[in-house]
Amino acid sequence: MKRQKLPQKTKPQTKFPKTNATSDLPEANAASDLPKKNATSNLPEEKAQGTAPGKRKRGKASTGSGRKSRGTPYDDVFRTLLNDCTPLILPIVNEMFGTGYTGKETVELHPDLHFLNRQGGEMQKRITDSCFTVIGTVPRHFLLEMQSTSDSSMLVRIFEYSTQIALDSGEVTGNTLHVTIPDCGILFLRSTRNTPERMQIRIDTPGGSASFDVQVLKTQQYTIDEIFERKLFMLIPFYIFSHEKAFPEYNTNEEKLEELKTEYIDITNRLRHLKEAGQITEYQHRMIVDMSGKVLKSIAAKYDRIREGVGETMTGRIIETEASRIYHEGERNKSERTAINLYNRGDNFEEIADVLEVDIRQVRKWIRKAASIS
Repeated sequence: MKRQKLPQKTKPQTKFPKTNATSDLPEANAASDLPKKNATSNLPEEKAQGTAPGKRKRGKASTGSGRKSRGTPYDDVFRTLLNDCTPLILPIVNEMFGTGYTGKETVELHPDLHFLNRQGGEMQKRITDSCFTVIGTVPRHFLLEMQSTSDSSMLVRIFEYSTQIALDSGEVTGNTLHVTIPDCGILFLRSTRNTPERMQIRIDTPGGSASFDVQVLKTQQYTIDEIFERKLFMLIPFYIFSHEKAFPEYNTNEEKLEELKTEYIDITNRLRHLKEAGQITEYQHRMIVDMSGKVLKSIAAKYDRIREGVGETMTGRIIETEASRIYHEGERNKSERTAINLYNRGDNFEEIADVLEVDIRQVRKWIRKAASIS
């Protein structure tokens, strides 16, 4: 019996990128649904998968060495700000790639869950930090990865993600497959004198060599004044990394801790002034403060005095801000939509629960709810 597809709340994207958008995204963006296909949509299925016509070979999905859907707390904060405060990414793009976006451009977000084709028909599920298109005079596509520390697999991941994104939007014309690699970059939360200013991926082919740069942004190099002057507000939650080496001193020296708290009082006041001047919205203001608290909670997990002192300085004694409530509600809705998409793709309950890292009973509840609506 053929499996009936469940209804979806939003139309899934089938191809990255779209180039006909004309209006700005709302500030509180829900994450885009998953694409229906994980390979170039214009390729015949039997050639793309190496199976008989009309029969798509479907291997067991594996997370392999890739990150699971939740990633680190810092990845989650970055993706949350990108999804819910999308315009704030444009100054980051300007800083990394030398673009001159004014903030009036449309930013289109794209699914961050990709299925990498492996030998033997196996598909490996990978999570990218941010994949989006800026619609200016000419649409331009970007892939950004957040990295807390350097590791040898970074360029490998960038290559895998960028080529799969290129395949997702590739086109076959006659006997030629045309793919476009997005502009790629890495945001380092921690950096040393050995952290490169930029990186490069080189591809040697029978027809010659090709290469592209991977731009680097080192968040610890920016003072708080530079962050505000350049409107890099998305970096504010990660500014605490510049103080990380001094945590042991802050935690035992009351005078030093007060200096840190005073700095964060200034940050809080400057954010409030930006909100009152209309340079950021009330929602963006709340999200920056709330996400700063989440980063602080993780990075200062072993330092109670820092976590409590700086945390209360920024948020007062608010247990859960409205932004936090909306964020968690959005995360639940996103997981539910993703579960339905994966179910329609053919994943079973166990596979869906694994990739979303939720209880299998919750997956069943979402699927039954969707089935009852249909």
